[in-house]
Amino acid sequence: MTHIEISIPAQTLTLKTQDGVQQYPVSTALRGVGQQMNTGCTPRGRHYIRAKIGAELPLNAVLVGRRPTGEIYSPALAAEFPNRDWILTRILWLCGLEKGLNRLGSVDTQRRYIYIHGTPDSEPMGVPRSHGCIRMRNEDLVDVFEKIQVGCLVDIIANE
Repeated sequence: MTHIEISIPAQTLTLKTQDGVQQYPVSTALRGVGQQMNTGCTPRGRHYIRAKIGAELPLNAVLVGRRPTGEIYSPALAAEFPNRDWILTRILWLCGLEKGLNRLGSVDTQRRYIYIHGTPDSEPMGVPRSHGCIRMRNEDLVDVFEKIQVGCLVDIIANE
């Protein structure tokens, strides 16, 4: 069974499939680990992929509110909108499975709009810099996106 494991200490996403194991660098929250709404933290615990968004989009396509804007990220676009939190290429929308930890109430991962998503190539990987989501290189995200299905389990681990 296909499974994703995200290690916050290692800043990695490990994809386990019947074909083997692949590891990718990621960037989780600058503010660290946390479950609460409006904290900008990355939640921990067991999740699943609720939705796969952007299957036919080109690399660096810009998404806002889970919808493509028609823009393609570029340094010029970044200069025009310097305060945007860029969500690019694809979205894997996470939903928590543990009531009281990452599901329901003020800790609900889905209602917090926590995604695995693409980010500009200029953003570092392996360093916590996001606003709560899990950022990936666009090419890596497309690779993972194509190998998983909605419902794929995702464990976000805060300690090794």
